[in-house]
Amino acid sequence: MLFTKASEYALLSLIYISQQNDPVDVDSISNELEISKSFLAKILQSLAKDKILNSFKGANGGFSLSQNALDVSIKRIIECVEKKPMSVFECSTSKNDCTKAATCQVWNMFNTLQFKIDDMLDNISLKDIVTK
Repeated sequence: MLFTKASEYALLSLIYISQQNDPVDVDSISNELEISKSFLAKILQSLAKDKILNSFKGANGGFSLSQNALDVSIKRIIECVEKKPMSVFECSTSKNDCTKAATCQVWNMFNTLQFKIDDMLDNISLKDIVTK
C-alpha cells in the first residue's frame, strides 16, 4: 500500500480547510500548500463528490468541511482520492482475488495486516491529525 501524492495533498488540504472559519478557494489552498492548482482541484472535487467537503460556487465560493472533523476517518479520505479500497497487497482483502489462493503461503499474514491497517486508519479521524 502506497500513499500517493493525491492522498498526501488531500490530507494537507483538509487540515488547512478545517482550520479556516470560511470556505477556502482552490487558489488560496494551492498557494498556501504549494500544490498544483489543477491537481488540487481534482482532489477537492472528489472529496466534495463523496460529501467530505461542501463546495460553494461564485465570488465567495470555495470549500469547507461538510461534517465534523471527528467524523471523517483517514481511511475514508484516502479511499476517496485513490478511488479504490486500500490494499496492502493486491489480494490481501480476499482470496477470491488471487489465482494462487490454494497454495499461497503468505495470504493469511497479508490479510491480518490488512485488517490491522484498516482498523487503525478507520480509527484515526481528521480531527486527530489536526490537533497533533
